[in-house]
Amino acid sequence: MKLLRPISLLAGLLMTMAGATAQVSLTPPAAQPPASPPAAAKKEAPKPKAPTAAKKPAATPTPAAPLKPTVTTKPVAAPTPSPSPTPTFDDPNVDNVYGAYQRGLYKTTFDLATTRAQFARDPKAMTMLGELYANGLGIKRDYAKAADWYQRAADAGDREGMFALAMMRLSGRGGATNRDQAVKLLASSAKLGNPKAAYNLALLYLDGNTLPQDVKRAAELLRTAADAGNPEAQYALATFYKEGNGVPKDLERAVRLLQAASLADNVDAEVEYAIALFNGTGTPKNQAAAIALLRKAARQNSPIAQNRLARVLVSGLGVPVDKIEGLKWHLVAKTAGKGDPELDERLSELSPEDRAKVEAAARKWTGTTGK
Repeated sequence: MKLLRPISLLAGLLMTMAGATAQVSLTPPAAQPPASPPAAAKKEAPKPKAPTAAKKPAATPTPAAPLKPTVTTKPVAAPTPSPSPTPTFDDPNVDNVYGAYQRGLYKTTFDLATTRAQFARDPKAMTMLGELYANGLGIKRDYAKAADWYQRAADAGDREGMFALAMMRLSGRGGATNRDQAVKLLASSAKLGNPKAAYNLALLYLDGNTLPQDVKRAAELLRTAADAGNPEAQYALATFYKEGNGVPKDLERAVRLLQAASLADNVDAEVEYAIALFNGTGTPKNQAAAIALLRKAARQNSPIAQNRLARVLVSGLGVPVDKIEGLKWHLVAKTAGKGDPELDERLSELSPEDRAKVEAAARKWTGTTGK
């Protein structure tokens, strides 16, 4: 489940603080274009499943020479109201409000949550109403009403309501932008154990605009969020340990955090962890596992992973040579701005028949017709 779009904070926060580098045994492409800033926000989706928070430090692998991945980060998506421990009126063992939400019965969710908010003063139900208004689920979208319900939930001590209202105050939706209030709400939510709040508060300490820049405090907050299982915080903290920013340098701990984040499907962590496995940096070398991760990340449309997988397949590094498949990924990555002159040259060396196969495979993946 996704709530409001969080605001974009500052592209390249971690890169600015870290200047992170990763050693990789893949030949780096010539002149890569600079990494794009993180996406401003995730759009609301009326899907009833809980979100994993937003990303995103981006990593860049290479074979045969040192690689400098660009590390960026962005705020985690706004919160998912968690099931309320408050008994429902008709069944003390079932949270009918959250159950209806999970099944996509948003009108029913709205009716049940309204009853619970009005008569039971249930803060979780208040947060749920904020969620429904913020995303237009079962009712017309109304940011002002969403902010009002989030405020009521926050006043009643609900950490998810605090976080959601903080993100609205940062973005200026549902009312005027109020960064001071947002910081206080994030801090309160983080103290109550909300890892998304701790992660976003860490970003504000890295930003240095809303709060004084404090890398050590940011690292502490990232550790809190990472220990609670937040994959974006795990990935961000891994870059800190890799470079010794705000924490002692510890490559093995960095790799453990990358592994945890990659297991939670953080694409950037998958790429960085693949680099570590391929090189045996901070972990035993395992090229087969590294290439499997690159394949996974490539299929998740990571241009960096697509480019590195192309190099692996074309050169036969740890896998049998497969120029058709490898150069297909090269063309796919190229459409996303990850051009590679060396692989362009390898493509030009193919026979017309094989080149046609490569281009057809790339068009199939990207969904273009080639006309």
